[in-house]
Amino acid sequence: MEDIKVGVIGIGSMGRHHVRNVRETPGETLVALADPAGDKFGVAGDMEVLPDVEALIAAGIEAAIVAVPTEFHKDIALQLAAAGVHALIEKPLASTLEDGEAIVAAYRDANLIGATGYVERCNPALMELSKRVQAGDLGEIFQIATRRQGPFPIRIADVGVIKDLATHDVDLTAWIAGSHYQEIAARTARKSGRPNEDLVVATGVLENGVLVNHIVNWFSPYKERVTTVTGEKGALVADTMNSTLTFYENGTKVVEWDQVANVRGVSVGEVRQYALDQREPLRVEHENFVAAINGDVSRIVPIAEALETLRVLDAMLESAACGKTVKL
Repeated sequence: MEDIKVGVIGIGSMGRHHVRNVRETPGETLVALADPAGDKFGVAGDMEVLPDVEALIAAGIEAAIVAVPTEFHKDIALQLAAAGVHALIEKPLASTLEDGEAIVAAYRDANLIGATGYVERCNPALMELSKRVQAGDLGEIFQIATRRQGPFPIRIADVGVIKDLATHDVDLTAWIAGSHYQEIAARTARKSGRPNEDLVVATGVLENGVLVNHIVNWFSPYKERVTTVTGEKGALVADTMNSTLTFYENGTKVVEWDQVANVRGVSVGEVRQYALDQREPLRVEHENFVAAINGDVSRIVPIAEALETLRVLDAMLESAACGKTVKL
């Protein structure tokens, strides 16, 4: 089977990593790059950096990686769909729900592969967590809680923390639980002087009854990427910064030492950290994209799922604006 001819549009902070992975992923061949801002990170080598998506399409690509600012996703995606080009579009899918719906419709009507770059789903810790949840290791799932915090990123200018960071948490929560959001309540704050929110706290419930909460900000002096799934048999904690997964078993041993019981509770269970295959998540994402184009769509994040995530993000913004819980 011949390699897929791939073009990358947007070779900035995220796109440069896509360029490297296209070059190194079996089944992909890099044939064109485009970025009106040029080659800031020097990833093009001896390749010409084209000015726009029209030039990228004219280079004869079969698939494209879209890593431009979110506000440009719709126009570029529609042109790619019209040209018969499969696309992996970085998260979030679009700036607005209407733009997202237009992208989904275009790829559906053209019968093309449209995937979204929710790379957290390819993190070894979350892949193993999902597998163990599906296998019933936790029994019934009660709650999914996420914390995604870190210093302010200068490179983000077109969206707030909800669509840049919380989008990961919304996507992975629905994926792990296998359920859509039923309702969400959120509170935001703007402390950086920019027009968009830079802190958010959100709580909600999924259609299957699982409780969720998300803490996300750009003001923490340290980076944190933690997902905790609590169920009837204990809790699984995935740290995707360090790619670790730890199981905290519910108490099976009675604590008779009062001093310890005051700190740890009246019973304790085993704690296990799993050994994981440590592969670069973005490489896995590219392999999944290649597989989808070749017929196995089970491993990508379809743009239709990304559209549902966008609905939840809009509901979070609506809730923060009106001060009420929003039902989806």
